[in-house]
Amino acid sequence: MARTDSTRDRIVAAAREEFARFGIAGARVDRIAKAARTSKERVYAYFRTKEALYAHVASGELTAAADAIHLDPADLPSYAGQLFDYFSANPGRHRFIAWGRLELPPPDHSPVEPNPYRDAIAGKLERIRRAQQDGLLDASWDPADIMALVCQIAETWSEQVAIATLAEGTAADRRAAVVRAVTALFPPSGPAA
Repeated sequence: MARTDSTRDRIVAAAREEFARFGIAGARVDRIAKAARTSKERVYAYFRTKEALYAHVASGELTAAADAIHLDPADLPSYAGQLFDYFSANPGRHRFIAWGRLELPPPDHSPVEPNPYRDAIAGKLERIRRAQQDGLLDASWDPADIMALVCQIAETWSEQVAIATLAEGTAADRRAAVVRAVTALFPPSGPAA
């Protein structure tokens, strides 16, 4: 039996687009309600606040990204290539996540509040730590430095749109440059290397 288009699903889809376009602060619940073909009151009946709605959508976005992008700490160049591919194919998702990074409070300021980004990153950092303990990654690096550098390199072309429009070569060339840069810092190890 096919799933029907529920009001809640329409709200989530409209919110995803609204947050990707305007961020958390700039998003308007009335626009979300209009796009979802419902009332503002109905949005608030499902989600108490705009921030709660963002957290719900962010959780789904991070789950979708985690399903599409697999972190193997022993092969960070592959992870960087997957990040590049995912955000190249889904620029709205990159904008959505970027807004969350910009607008959500840093983890230290609100450790008891749900923060889907903090939780996702904490899990990845723990996997990197374990790989370092197992000798698969250079243990002289702080896991947070590794994660920050790999992600920044992988997302460069999603974030540097002005440079990307002037760059020569193809998307495949840019992807190859991302993988080459991460390989220079963190060469793959283990059986796949």
